[in-house]
Amino acid sequence: MPIPLNIIGGNLYVTATIMKTYIVKIKQFAVMTGIALSGICGSSAVTPANALSFNFIPASGTSQAAIDGFTAAGNRWSSLFTDNVNINININFSALGSGILAQASSNRLKFSYTDVYNALNNDITSADDNTAVASLSNSATFNLLLNRTKNNPNGIGSATTYLDNDGDTNNQTLSISNANAKALGLATIGTTDAFISFSTGFTWDFDRTDGAITAGSYDFVGIAEHEIGHALGFTSGVDDLEYDSPHIDSHTGVSSYFNDDQLTFVNTLDLFRYSTESKNLSAIDWTADTRDKYFSIDGGATKIAAFSTGSTWGDGRQASHWQDNAGLGIMDPTIAPGELLQITENDLQAFDAIGWNRADNSTAVPEPSNVIGTFIFTAFGAKMVLKRRQKLLTLTEKATFEDV
Repeated sequence: MPIPLNIIGGNLYVTATIMKTYIVKIKQFAVMTGIALSGICGSSAVTPANALSFNFIPASGTSQAAIDGFTAAGNRWSSLFTDNVNINININFSALGSGILAQASSNRLKFSYTDVYNALNNDITSADDNTAVASLSNSATFNLLLNRTKNNPNGIGSATTYLDNDGDTNNQTLSISNANAKALGLATIGTTDAFISFSTGFTWDFDRTDGAITAGSYDFVGIAEHEIGHALGFTSGVDDLEYDSPHIDSHTGVSSYFNDDQLTFVNTLDLFRYSTESKNLSAIDWTADTRDKYFSIDGGATKIAAFSTGSTWGDGRQASHWQDNAGLGIMDPTIAPGELLQITENDLQAFDAIGWNRADNSTAVPEPSNVIGTFIFTAFGAKMVLKRRQKLLTLTEKATFEDV
């Protein structure tokens, strides 16, 4: 049976024996490594001539099976995108403590919205890119549908939504994974982009060449692919909003909220996060509640796939994932033992929209039989949760991928 895994402080804990396991929960914190709001200057799978590449740096004692699994997961992503960038990921496969399935984190950078918009506009390589960029604000700011802030006009910390269109700091700042910044040409930093550790305390299937995962085992390569996906930018700052709503004031010890201009954690993918309400207001939906949120590249007019809405105030899954139990793609929040994870067209459209260049624009995304998944999340100092396909097993049946 799958069991939910709650990831706190980068750890993934198995907290129950239910039919679904959260793969990873993430709490994101921007890592200001040489960046400024004005920007920074600076397998058997078939790989395009110009392709995304990975440099996996194993910790001492990491088994060859785990190294090969990470390599297979990286090869899968390399076969799908042609961005000529190299992503450095520290990997580990060791005992992580009782109930901890995996740990993951990634470095993040902050940029002005203008810099990111210009980078996306200069990176158009597909019809979807054209549509996506055309849907974005071409001014220096963007509008958000927001809630749970100190300055909410409906009351401090109110769950009632409001339109934040005052153009202050959070309307003009984005928080981006280092890897995503590289894809957009905003960063060339060669330091470590992400970190991922798997626990040796679970049963893993490292071999997908037979097209199946052994009953009772977890798809190592598939989860690795999922985690790498977070590092590449499939994240949502709504997880930060949830984490801070409310937070404990470090000076007074009192539970409090932040003003909206302090919440500068909108991620690239959030630029394509909508609800019916936000669409009607020409704003993205950056709220923490149970209303439906979805991925759209045309300003909310077309719903491509549903997002999870939040582990605390939403549907129980981190916002950095697709909606659970809907079979939407590799960025599903949970996984079940024996489940073979798959990258889908939904996943590819999302990565394409945030700046990755697809090797082709076909809708069919066959999964190579020898691909192994990677489990990596893109937040720094974050939480992780893994859930299984049956109910929430945090990493047993259908794991939650985004919480790191």
